Amino acid sequence: MSSLPLSCSITPATIAAVSQFSSRPNNHHKTRTHQFQVRCNSTNDETAPGNKIDRRNLLVGMGGIYSVANLVPADLPAFASPISAPDLSKCTRGTNLNTQQPLDVNCCPPVSEKIINYKLPPVKTMRFRPAAHLAGKEYIAKYEKAVELMKALPDDDPRSFKQQANVHCAYCNLTYEQTGDSDTKLQVHNSWLFYPWHRWYLYFYERILGKLINDPTFGLPFWNWDNPDGMFMPDMFARKFSPLYNPLRNPNHLPPAITDLRYFGQEAADQSKVIQNNLVEMYGAMVRNVSKLEDFYGAKYVTGTKPDPGAGSVERGPHTAMHVWTGQATPTGEDMGNFYSAARDSIFFSHHANVDRLWSLFRGLRSGSKPKDFPDSDWLDSNFLFYDENAQLVRVRVADTLENEKMGYTFQKVDLPWLKSRPTARVRKSKAAATSNAAKTNFPVKLDKVVKVLVDRPKKSRSKKDKENEEELLVIEGIEVDTAKFVRFEVFVNDEDDKPSELIDKAEYAGCYSQVPHKNSTKVKSKIRLGLTELLEDLDVEDDDQILVSLVPKAGGEDITIGGIKIIYAA
Repeated sequence: MSSLPLSCSITPATIAAVSQFSSRPNNHHKTRTHQFQVRCNSTNDETAPGNKIDRRNLLVGMGGIYSVANLVPADLPAFASPISAPDLSKCTRGTNLNTQQPLDVNCCPPVSEKIINYKLPPVKTMRFRPAAHLAGKEYIAKYEKAVELMKALPDDDPRSFKQQANVHCAYCNLTYEQTGDSDTKLQVHNSWLFYPWHRWYLYFYERILGKLINDPTFGLPFWNWDNPDGMFMPDMFARKFSPLYNPLRNPNHLPPAITDLRYFGQEAADQSKVIQNNLVEMYGAMVRNVSKLEDFYGAKYVTGTKPDPGAGSVERGPHTAMHVWTGQATPTGEDMGNFYSAARDSIFFSHHANVDRLWSLFRGLRSGSKPKDFPDSDWLDSNFLFYDENAQLVRVRVADTLENEKMGYTFQKVDLPWLKSRPTARVRKSKAAATSNAAKTNFPVKLDKVVKVLVDRPKKSRSKKDKENEEELLVIEGIEVDTAKFVRFEVFVNDEDDKPSELIDKAEYAGCYSQVPHKNSTKVKSKIRLGLTELLEDLDVEDDDQILVSLVPKAGGEDITIGGIKIIYAA
Protein backbone atom coordinates (compact mmCIF):
# COMPACT_ATOMS: atom_id res chain seq x y z
CA MET A 1 0.00 0.00 0.00
CA SER A 2 1.19 3.53 -0.82
CA SER A 3 1.32 5.79 2.20
CA LEU A 4 3.11 8.74 3.72
CA PRO A 5 5.91 8.06 6.22
CA LEU A 6 4.32 10.09 8.97
CA SER A 7 4.11 9.90 12.72
CA CYS A 8 1.67 12.63 13.67
CA SER A 9 0.05 14.15 16.71
CA ILE A 10 -2.74 16.65 17.21
CA THR A 11 -2.12 19.06 20.05
CA PRO A 12 -4.68 20.90 22.21
CA ALA A 13 -3.53 24.08 20.50
CA THR A 14 -4.46 22.57 17.16
CA ILE A 15 -7.96 21.74 18.35
CA ALA A 16 -8.30 25.23 19.77
CA ALA A 17 -7.24 26.72 16.43
CA VAL A 18 -9.77 24.61 14.59
CA SER A 19 -12.43 25.60 17.09
CA GLN A 20 -11.62 29.24 16.45
CA PHE A 21 -11.72 28.58 12.69
CA SER A 22 -15.20 27.10 12.92
CA SER A 23 -16.61 30.33 14.31
CA ARG A 24 -15.38 32.37 11.34
CA PRO A 25 -17.27 32.98 8.10
CA ASN A 26 -16.72 30.30 5.48
CA ASN A 27 -14.10 31.79 3.16
CA HIS A 28 -13.61 28.54 1.25
CA HIS A 29 -10.13 28.22 -0.24
CA LYS A 30 -8.79 31.57 0.88
CA THR A 31 -7.97 30.86 4.53
CA ARG A 32 -8.55 27.24 5.31
CA THR A 33 -4.99 26.02 4.87
CA HIS A 34 -3.58 28.25 7.59
CA GLN A 35 -5.88 27.72 10.55
CA PHE A 36 -4.15 24.79 12.22
CA GLN A 37 -1.16 22.48 11.97
CA VAL A 38 -0.45 18.83 12.52
CA ARG A 39 3.03 17.96 13.70
CA CYS A 40 4.68 15.04 11.87
CA ASN A 41 8.04 13.27 11.79
CA SER A 42 9.26 11.26 8.84
CA THR A 43 12.00 9.03 7.53
CA ASN A 44 12.94 8.28 3.95
CA ASP A 45 11.98 4.62 3.88
CA GLU A 46 8.25 4.06 4.10
CA THR A 47 8.78 0.44 5.05
CA ALA A 48 10.58 1.41 8.25
CA PRO A 49 8.79 0.32 11.47
CA GLY A 50 6.26 2.83 12.65
CA ASN A 51 6.24 4.76 9.40
CA LYS A 52 3.54 2.95 7.46
CA ILE A 53 0.63 5.26 8.22
CA ASP A 54 -1.99 5.61 5.54
CA ARG A 55 -2.56 9.32 5.01
CA ARG A 56 -6.23 8.73 4.33
CA ASN A 57 -6.60 7.00 7.69
CA LEU A 58 -4.94 10.03 9.27
CA LEU A 59 -7.35 12.37 7.51
CA VAL A 60 -10.33 10.19 8.36
CA GLY A 61 -9.25 10.10 11.98
CA MET A 62 -8.81 13.83 12.11
CA GLY A 63 -12.05 14.31 10.20
CA GLY A 64 -13.75 12.15 12.79
CA ILE A 65 -12.54 14.41 15.58
CA TYR A 66 -13.73 17.50 13.82
CA SER A 67 -17.03 16.06 12.68
CA VAL A 68 -17.89 15.07 16.24
CA ALA A 69 -17.13 18.59 17.37
CA ASN A 70 -18.92 19.95 14.27
CA LEU A 71 -16.00 22.27 13.74
CA VAL A 72 -15.17 22.24 10.02
CA PRO A 73 -17.60 23.31 7.27
CA ALA A 74 -18.74 20.29 5.26
CA ASP A 75 -17.59 21.67 1.91
CA LEU A 76 -13.90 21.89 2.86
CA PRO A 77 -12.20 18.96 1.09
CA ALA A 78 -9.87 17.20 3.53
CA PHE A 79 -8.62 20.50 4.99
CA ALA A 80 -7.62 21.53 1.45
CA SER A 81 -4.52 19.38 1.84
CA PRO A 82 -2.03 19.12 -1.05
CA ILE A 83 -2.60 16.46 -3.67
CA SER A 84 -0.79 13.35 -2.45
CA ALA A 85 0.57 10.38 -4.36
CA PRO A 86 -2.07 7.79 -5.17
CA ASP A 87 -2.25 4.24 -3.85
CA LEU A 88 -1.00 2.28 -6.87
CA SER A 89 -2.66 -0.89 -5.64
CA LYS A 90 -6.03 0.80 -6.08
CA CYS A 91 -5.48 1.77 -9.69
CA THR A 92 -8.47 0.83 -11.85
CA ARG A 93 -8.96 0.34 -15.55
CA GLY A 94 -10.86 3.58 -15.55
CA THR A 95 -14.49 4.16 -16.37
CA ASN A 96 -16.43 5.94 -19.05
CA LEU A 97 -18.31 8.09 -16.59
CA ASN A 98 -21.08 8.84 -19.06
CA THR A 99 -21.90 5.13 -19.60
CA GLN A 100 -20.40 3.73 -16.35
CA GLN A 101 -18.64 1.07 -18.44
CA PRO A 102 -14.98 0.10 -17.86
CA LEU A 103 -12.43 1.35 -20.35
CA ASP A 104 -10.88 -1.03 -22.86
CA VAL A 105 -7.34 -0.18 -21.79
CA ASN A 106 -5.41 -1.03 -18.64
CA CYS A 107 -2.53 1.30 -17.81
CA CYS A 108 -2.04 0.44 -14.13
CA PRO A 109 1.63 0.20 -13.07
CA PRO A 110 3.44 -2.56 -11.17
CA VAL A 111 2.95 -2.27 -7.41
CA SER A 112 5.82 -2.04 -4.96
CA GLU A 113 5.61 -2.20 -1.17
CA LYS A 114 8.75 -0.13 -0.75
CA ILE A 115 8.55 3.61 -1.42
CA ILE A 116 11.53 5.90 -0.92
CA ASN A 117 11.23 9.65 -0.44
CA TYR A 118 13.37 10.90 -3.30
CA LYS A 119 16.15 13.39 -2.76
CA LEU A 120 17.76 15.11 -5.73
CA PRO A 121 21.31 13.79 -6.11
CA PRO A 122 24.23 16.23 -6.20
CA VAL A 123 24.75 17.55 -9.72
CA LYS A 124 28.16 16.37 -10.91
CA THR A 125 27.62 16.56 -14.66
CA MET A 126 24.83 18.61 -16.23
CA ARG A 127 22.58 16.83 -18.69
CA PHE A 128 22.18 18.75 -21.95
CA ARG A 129 18.88 18.92 -23.81
CA PRO A 130 19.42 19.94 -27.44
CA ALA A 131 16.91 21.41 -29.87
CA ALA A 132 15.75 18.39 -31.88
CA HIS A 133 16.18 20.08 -35.26
CA LEU A 134 19.79 20.95 -34.41
CA ALA A 135 20.82 17.51 -33.06
CA GLY A 136 23.72 15.81 -34.86
CA LYS A 137 23.98 12.26 -36.22
CA GLU A 138 25.98 10.99 -33.22
CA TYR A 139 23.39 12.25 -30.76
CA ILE A 140 20.49 10.85 -32.78
CA ALA A 141 22.16 7.43 -32.95
CA LYS A 142 22.65 7.49 -29.18
CA TYR A 143 19.02 8.46 -28.59
CA GLU A 144 17.75 5.75 -30.94
CA LYS A 145 19.87 3.15 -29.14
CA ALA A 146 18.53 4.21 -25.75
CA VAL A 147 14.91 3.93 -26.89
CA GLU A 148 15.64 0.60 -28.59
CA LEU A 149 16.99 -0.77 -25.30
CA MET A 150 14.02 0.62 -23.38
CA LYS A 151 11.62 -1.11 -25.80
CA ALA A 152 13.55 -4.36 -25.33
CA LEU A 153 12.92 -4.44 -21.57
CA PRO A 154 10.22 -6.87 -20.37
CA ASP A 155 6.76 -5.32 -20.33
CA ASP A 156 6.44 -5.81 -16.58
CA ASP A 157 9.65 -3.83 -15.92
CA PRO A 158 8.52 -0.39 -14.70
CA ARG A 159 11.31 1.16 -16.79
CA SER A 160 10.10 -0.42 -20.04
CA PHE A 161 8.71 1.70 -22.86
CA LYS A 162 5.24 0.24 -22.31
CA GLN A 163 5.21 0.95 -18.60
CA GLN A 164 6.64 4.43 -19.07
CA ALA A 165 3.83 5.21 -21.51
CA ASN A 166 1.34 3.84 -19.00
CA VAL A 167 2.51 6.31 -16.37
CA HIS A 168 0.93 9.15 -18.34
CA CYS A 169 -2.13 7.06 -19.13
CA ALA A 170 -2.79 6.22 -15.48
CA TYR A 171 -2.28 9.71 -14.06
CA CYS A 172 -4.30 11.38 -16.80
CA ASN A 173 -7.38 9.19 -17.28
CA LEU A 174 -8.96 9.17 -13.81
CA THR A 175 -7.73 5.68 -12.92
CA TYR A 176 -6.61 6.77 -9.43
CA GLU A 177 -8.72 8.06 -6.59
CA GLN A 178 -7.40 11.03 -4.67
CA THR A 179 -5.59 10.15 -1.50
CA GLY A 180 -7.72 11.65 1.25
CA ASP A 181 -10.90 11.75 -0.84
CA SER A 182 -11.81 8.40 -2.35
CA ASP A 183 -14.91 9.89 -4.00
CA THR A 184 -12.84 12.20 -6.22
CA LYS A 185 -10.56 11.14 -9.06
CA LEU A 186 -6.98 12.32 -9.59
CA GLN A 187 -6.01 14.30 -12.72
CA VAL A 188 -2.68 16.09 -13.23
CA HIS A 189 -3.77 18.12 -16.26
CA ASN A 190 -5.68 21.40 -16.45
CA SER A 191 -4.43 22.73 -13.14
CA TRP A 192 -1.32 24.04 -11.39
CA LEU A 193 0.12 20.49 -11.27
CA PHE A 194 0.62 20.34 -15.05
CA TYR A 195 4.21 21.64 -15.18
CA PRO A 196 5.74 19.99 -12.08
CA TRP A 197 4.17 16.56 -12.71
CA HIS A 198 5.41 16.45 -16.30
CA ARG A 199 8.85 17.71 -15.25
CA TRP A 200 9.23 14.78 -12.88
CA TYR A 201 7.92 12.40 -15.54
CA LEU A 202 10.53 13.49 -18.09
CA TYR A 203 13.23 13.61 -15.43
CA PHE A 204 12.99 9.88 -14.68
CA TYR A 205 12.36 8.90 -18.30
CA GLU A 206 15.55 10.72 -19.24
CA ARG A 207 17.57 9.11 -16.44
CA ILE A 208 16.33 5.64 -17.42
CA LEU A 209 17.48 6.21 -21.01
CA GLY A 210 20.83 7.54 -19.81
CA LYS A 211 21.45 4.51 -17.62
CA LEU A 212 20.56 2.09 -20.43
CA ILE A 213 23.34 3.56 -22.60
CA ASN A 214 25.65 4.29 -19.66
CA ASP A 215 25.70 8.02 -20.36
CA PRO A 216 24.96 10.25 -17.34
CA THR A 217 25.05 13.36 -19.57
CA PHE A 218 22.25 12.22 -21.88
CA GLY A 219 19.39 14.68 -22.21
CA LEU A 220 16.14 14.50 -24.14
CA PRO A 221 15.82 16.63 -27.29
CA PHE A 222 13.19 19.34 -27.21
CA TRP A 223 10.87 19.96 -30.14
CA ASN A 224 11.44 23.66 -30.73
CA TRP A 225 7.97 24.37 -32.19
CA ASP A 226 7.97 27.92 -30.81
CA ASN A 227 10.78 28.92 -33.20
CA PRO A 228 10.27 29.08 -37.00
CA ASP A 229 13.39 26.95 -37.52
CA GLY A 230 11.80 24.16 -35.48
CA MET A 231 8.20 24.47 -36.69
CA PHE A 232 8.07 21.05 -38.30
CA MET A 233 8.21 17.46 -37.07
CA PRO A 234 11.90 16.72 -36.38
CA ASP A 235 13.32 14.37 -39.03
CA MET A 236 14.58 11.90 -36.43
CA PHE A 237 10.98 10.95 -35.62
CA ALA A 238 9.91 10.50 -39.26
CA ARG A 239 12.29 7.68 -40.26
CA LYS A 240 10.19 4.56 -40.69
CA PHE A 241 12.74 2.07 -39.38
CA SER A 242 13.84 4.13 -36.40
CA PRO A 243 12.85 3.19 -32.81
CA LEU A 244 11.56 6.77 -32.61
CA TYR A 245 9.04 6.27 -35.40
CA ASN A 246 5.33 5.86 -34.77
CA PRO A 247 2.88 5.05 -37.60
CA LEU A 248 -0.10 6.51 -35.71
CA ARG A 249 0.41 10.10 -36.80
CA ASN A 250 -1.30 12.44 -39.21
CA PRO A 251 0.39 11.67 -42.58
CA ASN A 252 -0.29 15.23 -43.75
CA HIS A 253 1.92 16.58 -40.98
CA LEU A 254 5.16 14.74 -41.70
CA PRO A 255 8.17 16.89 -42.64
CA PRO A 256 8.29 19.46 -44.14
CA ALA A 257 4.72 20.40 -43.07
CA ILE A 258 4.65 23.53 -40.88
CA THR A 259 3.33 23.02 -37.37
CA ASP A 260 0.18 24.95 -36.48
CA LEU A 261 0.03 26.13 -32.86
CA ARG A 262 -3.66 26.95 -33.17
CA TYR A 263 -4.59 23.72 -34.96
CA PHE A 264 -8.29 22.87 -34.67
CA GLY A 265 -8.60 19.74 -36.83
CA GLN A 266 -8.42 21.54 -40.17
CA GLU A 267 -5.55 22.97 -42.17
CA ALA A 268 -5.16 26.75 -42.12
CA ALA A 269 -6.61 28.33 -45.26
CA ASP A 270 -3.54 30.51 -45.78
CA GLN A 271 -0.40 28.50 -45.05
CA SER A 272 1.78 31.56 -45.67
CA LYS A 273 0.42 33.11 -42.46
CA VAL A 274 0.87 30.08 -40.18
CA ILE A 275 4.34 30.93 -38.87
CA GLN A 276 3.38 34.51 -37.96
CA ASN A 277 0.20 33.28 -36.31
CA ASN A 278 2.26 30.73 -34.37
CA LEU A 279 4.42 33.54 -33.01
CA VAL A 280 1.35 35.59 -32.05
CA GLU A 281 -0.08 32.54 -30.26
CA MET A 282 3.20 32.13 -28.37
CA TYR A 283 3.29 35.83 -27.45
CA GLY A 284 -0.17 35.56 -25.96
CA ALA A 285 0.62 32.35 -24.07
CA MET A 286 3.98 33.53 -22.69
CA VAL A 287 3.64 37.32 -22.39
CA ARG A 288 0.20 38.92 -22.80
CA ASN A 289 -1.89 36.46 -20.78
CA VAL A 290 0.43 35.56 -17.91
CA SER A 291 0.66 38.61 -15.68
CA LYS A 292 -0.65 36.46 -12.82
CA LEU A 293 0.80 33.06 -11.91
CA GLU A 294 -2.51 31.22 -12.16
CA ASP A 295 -2.89 32.26 -15.77
CA PHE A 296 0.36 30.53 -16.73
CA TYR A 297 0.36 27.56 -14.36
CA GLY A 298 -3.35 26.80 -14.15
CA ALA A 299 -5.93 26.88 -11.37
CA LYS A 300 -5.42 25.70 -7.81
CA TYR A 301 -5.99 21.96 -7.31
CA VAL A 302 -6.07 20.35 -3.87
CA THR A 303 -7.53 17.24 -2.26
CA GLY A 304 -11.26 17.26 -2.88
CA THR A 305 -11.09 19.53 -5.94
CA LYS A 306 -12.82 18.06 -8.96
CA PRO A 307 -10.57 17.38 -11.99
CA ASP A 308 -9.85 20.07 -14.57
CA PRO A 309 -10.39 23.29 -12.56
CA GLY A 310 -8.63 25.33 -15.25
CA ALA A 311 -5.61 25.06 -17.55
CA GLY A 312 -2.84 27.62 -17.96
CA SER A 313 -2.12 29.53 -21.17
CA VAL A 314 0.44 27.19 -22.74
CA GLU A 315 -1.36 24.00 -21.73
CA ARG A 316 -4.68 24.94 -23.28
CA GLY A 317 -3.01 26.65 -26.26
CA PRO A 318 0.09 25.45 -28.16
CA HIS A 319 0.52 22.35 -25.98
CA THR A 320 -2.91 21.01 -26.89
CA ALA A 321 -2.63 22.08 -30.53
CA MET A 322 0.61 20.13 -31.00
CA HIS A 323 -0.82 16.99 -29.43
CA VAL A 324 -3.78 17.01 -31.82
CA TRP A 325 -1.73 18.19 -34.83
CA THR A 326 0.62 15.20 -34.42
CA GLY A 327 -1.90 12.43 -33.78
CA GLN A 328 -4.04 10.70 -36.36
CA ALA A 329 -6.83 12.69 -37.99
CA THR A 330 -9.50 10.54 -36.33
CA PRO A 331 -12.07 11.34 -33.61
CA THR A 332 -9.88 9.68 -30.95
CA GLY A 333 -6.55 10.99 -32.34
CA GLU A 334 -4.20 8.17 -31.34
CA ASP A 335 -1.42 8.21 -30.42
CA MET A 336 -0.40 11.79 -29.61
CA GLY A 337 -3.89 13.20 -29.86
CA ASN A 338 -5.31 11.34 -26.86
CA PHE A 339 -4.13 11.36 -23.23
CA TYR A 340 -4.21 7.60 -22.77
CA SER A 341 -1.96 6.88 -25.78
CA ALA A 342 0.11 10.07 -26.16
CA ALA A 343 3.25 8.75 -24.45
CA ARG A 344 3.31 5.69 -26.73
CA ASP A 345 4.88 8.02 -29.27
CA SER A 346 8.50 8.98 -28.57
CA ILE A 347 7.84 12.45 -29.91
CA PHE A 348 5.64 13.04 -26.84
CA PHE A 349 8.74 13.40 -24.68
CA SER A 350 10.34 15.95 -27.02
CA HIS A 351 7.06 17.84 -27.19
CA HIS A 352 6.91 18.02 -23.40
CA ALA A 353 10.62 18.79 -23.14
CA ASN A 354 9.75 22.00 -24.97
CA VAL A 355 6.81 22.66 -22.65
CA ASP A 356 9.23 22.12 -19.76
CA ARG A 357 11.67 24.56 -21.36
CA LEU A 358 8.89 27.14 -21.65
CA TRP A 359 8.31 26.83 -17.91
CA SER A 360 11.97 27.66 -17.30
CA LEU A 361 11.76 30.58 -19.74
CA PHE A 362 8.64 31.90 -18.01
CA ARG A 363 10.42 31.95 -14.67
CA GLY A 364 13.40 33.70 -16.27
CA LEU A 365 11.18 36.37 -17.81
CA ARG A 366 9.62 37.30 -14.45
CA SER A 367 11.58 40.40 -13.54
CA GLY A 368 11.74 42.53 -10.43
CA SER A 369 9.33 41.63 -7.66
CA LYS A 370 7.08 39.45 -9.79
CA PRO A 371 6.78 36.01 -8.20
CA LYS A 372 8.02 33.06 -10.22
CA ASP A 373 6.18 30.32 -8.35
CA PHE A 374 3.32 29.84 -5.91
CA PRO A 375 4.44 30.13 -2.27
CA ASP A 376 1.38 28.06 -1.32
CA SER A 377 2.23 24.85 0.56
CA ASP A 378 -0.76 23.21 -1.11
CA TRP A 379 1.25 23.42 -4.32
CA LEU A 380 4.79 22.94 -3.03
CA ASP A 381 3.91 19.88 -0.93
CA SER A 382 1.92 18.08 -3.63
CA ASN A 383 3.62 14.77 -4.34
CA PHE A 384 3.60 11.89 -6.82
CA LEU A 385 5.06 8.42 -7.33
CA PHE A 386 7.45 7.40 -10.10
CA TYR A 387 9.86 4.54 -10.72
CA ASP A 388 13.44 5.74 -11.02
CA GLU A 389 16.27 4.44 -13.23
CA ASN A 390 16.90 1.62 -10.71
CA ALA A 391 13.25 0.45 -10.83
CA GLN A 392 12.77 1.82 -7.30
CA LEU A 393 9.41 3.42 -6.52
CA VAL A 394 10.01 6.94 -5.22
CA ARG A 395 7.91 9.78 -3.89
CA VAL A 396 8.67 13.25 -5.25
CA ARG A 397 7.49 16.75 -4.36
CA VAL A 398 6.58 19.79 -6.43
CA ALA A 399 8.94 21.90 -4.30
CA ASP A 400 11.96 20.12 -5.80
CA THR A 401 11.06 20.93 -9.41
CA LEU A 402 11.31 24.70 -9.45
CA GLU A 403 14.77 25.02 -11.03
CA ASN A 404 15.83 22.67 -13.81
CA GLU A 405 19.53 23.28 -13.11
CA LYS A 406 19.14 21.92 -9.58
CA MET A 407 17.59 18.83 -11.16
CA GLY A 408 20.75 18.45 -13.22
CA TYR A 409 19.83 19.47 -16.75
CA THR A 410 19.91 22.50 -19.02
CA PHE A 411 18.60 23.44 -22.47
CA GLN A 412 20.32 24.53 -25.64
CA LYS A 413 19.81 28.26 -26.09
CA VAL A 414 17.86 29.35 -29.16
CA ASP A 415 16.25 32.58 -30.31
CA LEU A 416 12.83 33.63 -28.98
CA PRO A 417 11.20 35.52 -31.86
CA TRP A 418 7.78 35.42 -30.18
CA LEU A 419 9.00 37.92 -27.61
CA LYS A 420 8.79 40.55 -30.36
CA SER A 421 5.51 39.34 -31.88
CA ARG A 422 3.04 41.62 -30.17
CA PRO A 423 0.20 42.00 -32.70
CA THR A 424 -0.61 45.43 -34.12
CA ALA A 425 -4.12 46.82 -33.80
CA ARG A 426 -5.94 47.57 -37.02
CA VAL A 427 -7.43 50.96 -37.76
CA ARG A 428 -11.13 50.87 -36.89
CA LYS A 429 -13.97 52.90 -38.35
CA SER A 430 -15.26 53.96 -34.93
CA LYS A 431 -15.38 52.79 -31.36
CA ALA A 432 -19.12 52.26 -31.61
CA ALA A 433 -18.85 50.01 -34.67
CA ALA A 434 -17.22 47.17 -32.77
CA THR A 435 -19.99 46.94 -30.18
CA SER A 436 -22.99 47.60 -32.39
CA ASN A 437 -23.86 44.01 -33.39
CA ALA A 438 -24.16 42.22 -30.06
CA ALA A 439 -27.38 40.36 -29.29
CA LYS A 440 -28.63 39.73 -25.77
CA THR A 441 -27.19 36.46 -24.49
CA ASN A 442 -28.69 34.38 -21.72
CA PHE A 443 -26.23 32.03 -20.03
CA PRO A 444 -25.58 29.15 -20.07
CA VAL A 445 -25.24 29.11 -23.85
CA LYS A 446 -24.19 26.36 -26.26
CA LEU A 447 -21.30 27.34 -28.51
CA ASP A 448 -22.66 25.83 -31.73
CA LYS A 449 -22.23 29.22 -33.43
CA VAL A 450 -20.35 32.45 -32.86
CA VAL A 451 -21.57 34.12 -29.67
CA LYS A 452 -21.07 37.85 -29.14
CA VAL A 453 -21.57 39.36 -25.69
CA LEU A 454 -21.29 42.91 -24.37
CA VAL A 455 -19.40 42.76 -21.07
CA ASP A 456 -19.40 45.60 -18.55
CA ARG A 457 -16.07 46.95 -17.29
CA PRO A 458 -16.32 47.80 -13.58
CA LYS A 459 -13.25 50.04 -13.85
CA LYS A 460 -12.15 52.22 -16.75
CA SER A 461 -9.54 54.88 -17.51
CA ARG A 462 -7.13 53.14 -15.16
CA SER A 463 -3.82 54.85 -14.38
CA LYS A 464 -0.42 53.29 -14.93
CA LYS A 465 -0.21 52.58 -11.20
CA ASP A 466 -3.64 50.96 -11.25
CA LYS A 467 -2.47 48.65 -14.03
CA GLU A 468 0.70 47.78 -12.16
CA ASN A 469 -1.31 46.92 -9.06
CA GLU A 470 -4.09 44.98 -10.77
CA GLU A 471 -4.44 43.02 -14.01
CA GLU A 472 -7.76 43.34 -15.79
CA LEU A 473 -8.91 39.82 -16.62
CA LEU A 474 -11.66 38.42 -18.79
CA VAL A 475 -13.05 35.33 -17.06
CA ILE A 476 -14.99 32.76 -19.07
CA GLU A 477 -16.42 30.33 -16.57
CA GLY A 478 -18.62 27.29 -16.39
CA ILE A 479 -17.03 25.89 -19.56
CA GLU A 480 -18.69 22.48 -19.75
CA VAL A 481 -17.25 19.91 -22.16
CA ASP A 482 -17.05 16.16 -22.64
CA THR A 483 -13.49 15.09 -21.89
CA ALA A 484 -13.56 12.42 -24.62
CA LYS A 485 -13.75 15.02 -27.38
CA PHE A 486 -11.35 17.53 -28.84
CA VAL A 487 -12.79 21.03 -28.54
CA ARG A 488 -11.45 24.50 -29.19
CA PHE A 489 -12.84 28.01 -29.21
CA GLU A 490 -11.11 31.34 -29.62
CA VAL A 491 -11.87 34.67 -27.95
CA PHE A 492 -11.79 38.09 -29.62
CA VAL A 493 -12.43 41.53 -28.17
CA ASN A 494 -14.10 44.32 -30.18
CA ASP A 495 -13.56 42.43 -33.42
CA GLU A 496 -15.40 44.18 -36.26
CA ASP A 497 -15.41 41.13 -38.54
CA ASP A 498 -18.87 39.76 -39.22
CA LYS A 499 -17.41 36.29 -39.70
CA PRO A 500 -14.85 34.42 -37.59
CA SER A 501 -11.36 35.35 -38.64
CA GLU A 502 -9.27 32.60 -40.16
CA LEU A 503 -6.15 34.21 -38.77
CA ILE A 504 -5.21 35.53 -35.35
CA ASP A 505 -2.46 37.97 -36.29
CA LYS A 506 -4.35 40.88 -34.83
CA ALA A 507 -4.61 42.63 -31.48
CA GLU A 508 -8.29 41.70 -31.02
CA TYR A 509 -7.30 38.08 -30.34
CA ALA A 510 -7.46 37.47 -26.57
CA GLY A 511 -6.74 33.73 -26.33
CA CYS A 512 -8.30 30.30 -26.57
CA TYR A 513 -9.63 27.25 -24.80
CA SER A 514 -8.89 23.73 -26.03
CA GLN A 515 -8.41 20.26 -24.59
CA VAL A 516 -6.71 17.02 -25.58
CA PRO A 517 -9.28 14.19 -25.66
CA HIS A 518 -9.25 11.66 -22.80
CA LYS A 519 -9.97 7.95 -23.06
CA ASN A 520 -12.56 8.29 -20.33
CA SER A 521 -15.66 10.31 -21.06
CA THR A 522 -17.18 12.61 -18.48
CA LYS A 523 -18.54 16.12 -18.25
CA VAL A 524 -16.28 18.68 -16.58
CA LYS A 525 -16.64 22.36 -15.84
CA SER A 526 -13.64 24.61 -16.18
CA LYS A 527 -12.70 28.25 -16.68
CA ILE A 528 -10.09 30.42 -18.38
CA ARG A 529 -8.74 33.86 -17.54
CA LEU A 530 -7.43 36.14 -20.29
CA GLY A 531 -5.36 39.26 -19.71
CA LEU A 532 -6.97 42.46 -21.00
CA THR A 533 -4.71 45.29 -19.84
CA GLU A 534 -2.31 45.29 -22.79
CA LEU A 535 -5.03 44.33 -25.29
CA LEU A 536 -7.26 47.25 -24.33
CA GLU A 537 -4.29 49.62 -24.65
CA ASP A 538 -3.62 48.33 -28.17
CA LEU A 539 -7.28 48.75 -29.15
CA ASP A 540 -7.48 52.22 -27.57
CA VAL A 541 -10.65 51.38 -25.62
CA GLU A 542 -9.47 51.88 -22.05
CA ASP A 543 -12.14 54.54 -21.51
CA ASP A 544 -15.01 52.35 -22.71
CA ASP A 545 -17.71 51.16 -20.33
CA GLN A 546 -18.13 47.87 -22.21
CA ILE A 547 -16.26 45.56 -24.54
CA LEU A 548 -17.66 43.17 -27.12
CA VAL A 549 -16.46 39.62 -26.55
CA SER A 550 -16.75 37.16 -29.45
CA LEU A 551 -16.55 33.43 -28.71
CA VAL A 552 -15.66 31.64 -31.94
CA PRO A 553 -16.04 27.83 -31.98
CA LYS A 554 -13.28 26.14 -34.00
CA ALA A 555 -13.77 22.47 -33.06
CA GLY A 556 -16.60 20.66 -31.25
CA GLY A 557 -18.64 23.79 -30.59
CA GLU A 558 -21.82 21.73 -30.31
CA ASP A 559 -20.22 20.01 -27.29
CA ILE A 560 -19.26 23.25 -25.50
CA THR A 561 -21.48 25.11 -23.04
CA ILE A 562 -20.45 28.47 -21.58
CA GLY A 563 -21.73 29.36 -18.11
CA GLY A 564 -20.89 33.06 -18.03
CA ILE A 565 -18.44 35.89 -18.79
CA LYS A 566 -17.22 38.65 -16.50
CA ILE A 567 -14.30 40.99 -15.88
CA ILE A 568 -12.30 40.90 -12.66
CA TYR A 569 -9.22 42.70 -11.35
CA ALA A 570 -6.46 40.59 -9.81
CA ALA A 571 -3.71 42.01 -7.62
